[in-house]
This record gives sequence, C-alpha cells and structure tokens, in this order.
Amino acid sequence: MKPGRWQPLFLRWVKFSAVGWLGVGVQLGALTLLAGHLGLHYLVATALAVESAIIHNFFWHQRWTWGDRGLRGTPGRWHRLVRFNLTSGSISLLGNIVFMSVFVGQFGLHYLVGNLASIASCAILNFVVSDRLVFLALAESAQASCE
Repeated sequence: MKPGRWQPLFLRWVKFSAVGWLGVGVQLGALTLLAGHLGLHYLVATALAVESAIIHNFFWHQRWTWGDRGLRGTPGRWHRLVRFNLTSGSISLLGNIVFMSVFVGQFGLHYLVGNLASIASCAILNFVVSDRLVFLALAESAQASCE
C-alpha cells in the first residue's frame, strides 16, 4: 500500500470530526434548552436535538467535508439530505436514543454526559455511511443510480 494513500481519508476524517464537534455543540445546546429549560423528557429532547445536529452537519459536510466531490450547488441536494437522514441520521437518532436510555436510564448518568457518550458511540459508523452512501462523487452517484 502506498504511504500517501491514507492521507486523503485521514484529512476527510479530520474535517468530519470538526463538523461533528460543531454538531455536538448544536445538539447539546438544543438538549439543554429542550430538557433543561423547557422540561421535555430527556428521550424526546434527545431525538429533537439529534435531528437539529443532523441537519446542521449535513450542510457542513456537503459544503466542506465532502466539498471536493463537486456536490455543492448541484441538483440532488434534497435527495442527499433525505439519504443522509435515512442513513447517518437514523444511526445517530436510534443510537442516541438507545445509548441514552442505557447511559441515563440504566446507569444514572447526567443527560449531557450520557449524550456525549452516545455521540461518540455512533461517530465511526456515521463516517463510513456518509462517505460510502451519501456524499458520493457525481460520477459515482450516477453509476450507483444505474445499478
């Protein structure tokens, strides 16, 4: 294997992680507002907070993380958003609900600590799904739709 082969993937992972950390801020802010200030049940608040981070992350990933694939401003953005929600979003949403019910409901962790642990538990799978199914280069996307 060539030494430089992993560099583009590593750079994309760094970008993915940076967007993810911004999304963590969005998610924790929404969770604090919804559960801490508005009094919603922590699982309902988690679902809404995760969706707000999913939408935030999608637009940053399309523009920056996978921006080199020529997707910005191209047709199909809303289709990619739906695909992102159905794949990475579902992993995040279901993963966060399941992990939160364990970390908070079973282990008694504070909901913000449990949410951080839940996010970390879903990160790698979300990266792989996004890279291989959602943000395909235009040529790959056209080929995949023909199959």
